[in-house]
Amino acid sequence: MISPYNDTFFMKQAYQEALKAFEMGEIPVGAVVVANNQILARAHNLTEQLTDVTAHAEIQAITAAANALGGKYLKGCTLFVTLEPCVMCVGALYWSQIDRIVFAARDEKRGAGRLSESIYHPKTLVENGIMDEECGALMKAFFQSRRK
Repeated sequence: MISPYNDTFFMKQAYQEALKAFEMGEIPVGAVVVANNQILARAHNLTEQLTDVTAHAEIQAITAAANALGGKYLKGCTLFVTLEPCVMCVGALYWSQIDRIVFAARDEKRGAGRLSESIYHPKTLVENGIMDEECGALMKAFFQSRRK
């Protein structure tokens, strides 16, 4: 039997969160944290709404998932996020000891990977590219709408 729950399915869920951020005037980044094919947390950027520079989708998702699990570590979990995490978010993900990070589009200006791939926790598997075109296009559309 083929499971409908795969990386593309969960990235689509993260993309739905990014669309919420877009509609709110936030930079359109969405994230979900998954364990055993179950979504523990859904989040999107809230930096403008909360007037908080740390209110990135990844930080919101880490907090919600930790609350759902009743502990600070996200072992056995995967984060799906529409944009490559920044250094701040990678630091938080490092401390969460998350098993896997899957991001869609690369962030050439602020993505943590531009510094070094070794910035991630050594036991965390990092993958990218799923829905990168769609997520990248959403980011471009957002910034184009801001420049008018």
